Amino acid sequence: LFPDIMGTQAEGKKLGVVGWVQNTDYGTVQGQIQGPTVKVRQLQEWLQKTGSPKSCIDRAEFCNEKKIACLGHSDFCIVK
Repeated sequence: LFPDIMGTQAEGKKLGVVGWVQNTDYGTVQGQIQGPTVKVRQLQEWLQKTGSPKSCIDRAEFCNEKKIACLGHSDFCIVK
């Protein structure tokens, strides 16, 4: 699954959002996205409809969404 999240990382960087993404032991992906609302929504849509080249999307869930005063990350990275 590692190449799958590399595609997510690349898309996040392309959109200019920050945060992290990682594969879970359950065969799913989790992460955190921070940035301008429009860019966060664009990545969410990409995750729901397109995804990384070798991924199979059954569903995408987004939770704990909130506005923040300042970004907690400086890059969009892969957590192992």
